[in-house]
Amino acid sequence: MTMSMTSNSNAPASATQSWKPHALANPHDGQLNLSMGDTVRSIVELNGVAVGSDGKVILANGFNWLRYRVRFSNGVEVGDLDQRSIEATGKAAKRLAKIAKRAK
Repeated sequence: MTMSMTSNSNAPASATQSWKPHALANPHDGQLNLSMGDTVRSIVELNGVAVGSDGKVILANGFNWLRYRVRFSNGVEVGDLDQRSIEATGKAAKRLAKIAKRAK
């Protein structure tokens, strides 16, 4: 008797899971406060990613140390990134500038 494993045919083949940030995950001074889907740019050379490469946040996690997993435009994914290696661009940068201005 042969048993075969079947997959759920209703699920998309390339579905990406998402997680809601924990309520206690708040940025400290100097940390980036990004959300999933925000656009970023590398500010240092990373393994497989040149300086200035654009990417998108695909995972935001951490309590004391907020860090991000980013999929860059060349298809490379890099995890554990923070303000030392990426900067916000586009709408995310505008949102962060607005928050910084209100904090003054």
